[in-house]
Amino acid sequence: MPATVIVGTQWGDEGKGKLTDLLAKEMTVVVRYQGGHNAGHTIVVGGETFALQLLPSGVLYDHITPVIGNGVVVDPKVLLDEIDTLTRAGVDCSRLKLSGSAHLIMPYHQEIDALTERYLGRNKLGTTKRGIGPAYADKAARVGIRVQDLLDPKIFRQKLDVALKEKNQILAKVYNRLPLSADDIAARYLDEYAPKLAPLIDDTVAIVHRALDAGEEVLLEGAQATFLDLDHGTYPFVTSSNPVAGGACIGAGVGPRDIGRVIGIAKAYVTRVGSGPFPTELEDEVGDLLVDRGHEYGTNTGRRRRTGWFDAVMIRQAAWLNSLSEVALTKLDVLDTLETLKVCVAYEADGVRYDHMPYHQSTLHDATPVYEELPGWQSDTSGATELAQLPKQARAYVEFLAEQTGVAINLVGVGPGREQFVRFGGS
Repeated sequence: MPATVIVGTQWGDEGKGKLTDLLAKEMTVVVRYQGGHNAGHTIVVGGETFALQLLPSGVLYDHITPVIGNGVVVDPKVLLDEIDTLTRAGVDCSRLKLSGSAHLIMPYHQEIDALTERYLGRNKLGTTKRGIGPAYADKAARVGIRVQDLLDPKIFRQKLDVALKEKNQILAKVYNRLPLSADDIAARYLDEYAPKLAPLIDDTVAIVHRALDAGEEVLLEGAQATFLDLDHGTYPFVTSSNPVAGGACIGAGVGPRDIGRVIGIAKAYVTRVGSGPFPTELEDEVGDLLVDRGHEYGTNTGRRRRTGWFDAVMIRQAAWLNSLSEVALTKLDVLDTLETLKVCVAYEADGVRYDHMPYHQSTLHDATPVYEELPGWQSDTSGATELAQLPKQARAYVEFLAEQTGVAINLVGVGPGREQFVRFGGS
C-alpha cells in the first residue's frame, strides 16, 4: 500500500497537525520526516489542546506506531519534556520509534543560532533560535552527531571533542563568548538523555518498509511548508530542510514509488511568521481581524503571524512542486464575518503578469497581487458538518479556490476541533 504525504502549501501553520490526526485513525504508522522543534502542530481533542513539536501527530492514537524519521533534527531535552507532558495527560508514548540516523541538536547549535541572528540585525532571517539551522549545517558538513551516537559513549565523546574544537573558537573569537565544556555536555547527553532515549531508538527505515510491504497505511508528516523549503521557498527566509513531498522520501527513507497520495494543506487565507516577501499581506483592520479570529500566534514561539488574502499563485506552484493529489482547506470559519473577500489570482511586476511564482527574488519582492473579489457569507460556519450546511457564498468561495489553483479541495476545516470539518469532495 503506497504511503500518503501531508505537506503545507503556504508558509506553514496551515493545520497539518489536525489533518494528520484526522487521517491517523486509518493509518498504522505515522512518520515525521523533517524539521525540528521550531514547528508546532496544534490538535484539539475533546476540548483539550495538544501542542506537539517533535512527536508525530499520530501519537494520540493507541494503534499507531509514531516515528521520528532520519530527516529530523532532535533536541533530546525537548523530546523528553514533550513525552513527559503527554504521558501526564494520559497519552501512551511507549510506541514511539526514533531513528538512530536523526541528528542531534547540541548546545552550541542553539548558542550560535541566537548569536548569528542577533548579529544580522536588520537582515535577520526570523529564525526561532533553537539550533535547527546550525544542526542541519553540521549534518551537511559531515560533522554532526547522530542519535545512534548516544549508544556509543566513546564515539559520542570523540565527535563532541572535534565539534567543540571549532565551535568554541567561533564563540570566543567571533562572538566574544565563553567556551562550552565538553565534560558538561557529555554528562548531560550520555548520563541524562541517553538512558531515557535508548529504548526508543530503532531502524525506522525498516519499520516503515515492513509496514508498506504488509499493505498497511503509512502517513508521512512534514513540518513547516512548501515556501519555507530550503530549495523551493522564498530563500533565504526559509527553513534548513526540505518540507516538500520529495523531502519525505529522504527524511523517511522511502522511494518515489512508495508514495501514492500527496495532500496539500492550505488556510482559507495566508499567514507567515518572521521575515520575507508576502505579496498579499494585510496591514490593516482586516489583517488584525484575521489574527484575532484565527488566533494567529506561533504554537511554540508565541510570535504574532502576518496575515493576508488567499494566494492562488502560491498553490499553483505548490501543486507543481509536490504533485498534489488534493487540498484540504482549513480555517474557513475565520472568514465568517467579512462582507467581501479577495483572492490573489496573479502577480504583476514590471508590466509582466505571473500566474506562478517568479523565480527571481527581486521580482517577487516587487510583485503586486491581482485580486478578484467574492461576496462573504457573514454567518457562522463552525457548526457545519455537511456540505449543505455551508452558506452558498462559502461553497462558492471554496469552489473558486479549487478552480483557480487547479487542485480539488476535498476537505474544509471550520474550527480547531478534531471533528470540525466538512467533506467537500470525494476524500
